[in-house]
Amino acid sequence: MDIVYIIAGFGVGALVGLTGVGGGALMTPLLIFGFGVAPAVAVGTDLMFAAITKATGVWTHARLGSVEWPIVRRLLLGSLPAALLTLLVLQRIDVHTDAAQDLMTTTLGIALMISAAALLFRRRLAQGNEEGSREGNRLQRLQGHPLQGSGDKKTRIATVVTGVVLGVLVTMTSVGAGALGAAALFWLYPRISAARVVGTDLAHAVPLAAVAGIGHWQMGTVDWVLLGSLLIGSLPGIYCGSRLSARVPEVWLRSVLASLLLLIGLRLVA
Repeated sequence: MDIVYIIAGFGVGALVGLTGVGGGALMTPLLIFGFGVAPAVAVGTDLMFAAITKATGVWTHARLGSVEWPIVRRLLLGSLPAALLTLLVLQRIDVHTDAAQDLMTTTLGIALMISAAALLFRRRLAQGNEEGSREGNRLQRLQGHPLQGSGDKKTRIATVVTGVVLGVLVTMTSVGAGALGAAALFWLYPRISAARVVGTDLAHAVPLAAVAGIGHWQMGTVDWVLLGSLLIGSLPGIYCGSRLSARVPEVWLRSVLASLLLLIGLRLVA
């Protein structure tokens, strides 16, 4: 099955490169439905997969200066404690039991449906952020003080709360740090450019996925052989997908993916 996993990794990587959709929303359902992997193992393995594959993206965005580190810190202030608490709960109820597997599957279905909605509206949110970013830059020049990435007190609190929600969802489902995280940042910080939202979202996703993944590893829900096969396929897949992204109608592809995620989510919840 290793070659099949490599091919699956390549396919998911290519779709991530084409659309920017988080790999968790694609990989975890594929492992569960396509290969019959237990939900807990699918989630744990995909968390480590996400932490490794997204690390390069964070390094690139950091070099370009497109990461709002204060926002990353606020998100992590909420997400890391929430992830650790969720891991403790999963350990207490024994993640390998049928009840725990059902809970993770249902939560995954809900997360996929929310991700589908975020995917459909992401382009509109991104366009609004580009307009807000231009207005923010204009006001910054006129008023002489920074506006981007700051936010008022309510926004800062909402960012921490968003981190809490993402910490729980990502730890239980491996889904949320991509599509949902970016959508939340678009809404909370309309004056930040789309490129900076993507960089900030990635910078938050990597440590969150790593902490949650290590916790799953300690619970015995990471398949390292499977992870290695997926990585071998996904890295060239991401590269090829990124190269082809300019030639593929993104709106059409995102609509198809959103519909697919919605159907899978409904099946998991039903």
